[in-house]
Amino acid sequence: MTRAVRVLIVDDSALVRNILSQGLSLDPGIEVVGTAVDPYIARDKIVQLQPDVLTLDVEMPRMDGVAFLRKLMPQYPIPIVMVSSLTQRGKQITMEALEAGAVDFVAKPTSNVAAGLNAMLMELRTKVKTAASANVSHWKGRKVASPTQKTTAASSALAESTDKIIAIGASTGGTEAIRRVIEKFPATTAGTVIVQHMPSGFTKMFSERLNQLCLMQVKEAEHGDRVRSGLILIAPGGKQLEVVRTGGFYEVRLGGEEKVSGHCPSVDVMMHSVAKHVGANAVAAMLTGMGSDGAEGMLAMRNVGARCISQDEASSVVFGMPKVAFEKGGAERLVSLENISSTLLSLLTEKK
Repeated sequence: MTRAVRVLIVDDSALVRNILSQGLSLDPGIEVVGTAVDPYIARDKIVQLQPDVLTLDVEMPRMDGVAFLRKLMPQYPIPIVMVSSLTQRGKQITMEALEAGAVDFVAKPTSNVAAGLNAMLMELRTKVKTAASANVSHWKGRKVASPTQKTTAASSALAESTDKIIAIGASTGGTEAIRRVIEKFPATTAGTVIVQHMPSGFTKMFSERLNQLCLMQVKEAEHGDRVRSGLILIAPGGKQLEVVRTGGFYEVRLGGEEKVSGHCPSVDVMMHSVAKHVGANAVAAMLTGMGSDGAEGMLAMRNVGARCISQDEASSVVFGMPKVAFEKGGAERLVSLENISSTLLSLLTEKK
């Protein structure tokens, strides 16, 4: 019998600590080993109780969740799931928390609190158990800083091409992985479409943060946006994204809100559309994430001649989506996160 996931809850509200404790304890696979009012008490309890996972409130007095993460992760890497508010400030701090080492987050309900609370607690139980298997060892000894300026890409610029597309899928741990991949893309890289599992409201801020760091333009996709050289389009939370050909160029269409392969947006939906409309002119990468979304779509891409890779286990936070994509034959090889950018760029320019 597998041991229950040991969780420490960090939140300044006694009511929230109680709700989260009760909600998590409904799952026999989770054991709440303690709670803490603030990061200072949490630090001592981490050493004392040695939890497998922390849930951490984004906004707290004395020290906010991000400041705590920046101090904690280099010294004591531990999987952390943030509990986020949907305010603009809450979203901003959540994005900073993901950059500082948090594995994932859940959003506090704002309307229909009773129904929303049950859904949130169900999501939290799932994400806590996923986080327990997350690999955060790479944060040990790492200096965590908030990047404030665009990087200089080491790669040589690609010739402008309107007929090639890069497709990227990711989930748990993906916000950091995506950043590390696309900030190395030269400004003239082929049009890129990305699905990161993230709820509505967060993808816009995620796009805006990436736009500050990348040589390419990054934006949340809107219906009818053209997929073109120099532009990265992030699928909006709660909408399915497809790439279609219209005349001599490609554009994105945003459609249904139903979940496919358990997600909306779904990597499968995006990659199936790329297989159908772009074919062998596409390249793709499957990054860190829980589950199997995208495996079938990537296989469809591979079957029409697209070149596809997956992130390797050692550099993945959760080796789920990239593993399944590789095992099903969609990804032709496993590549470390450090080398995903250069591999995609070389696949784009390889002669067929």
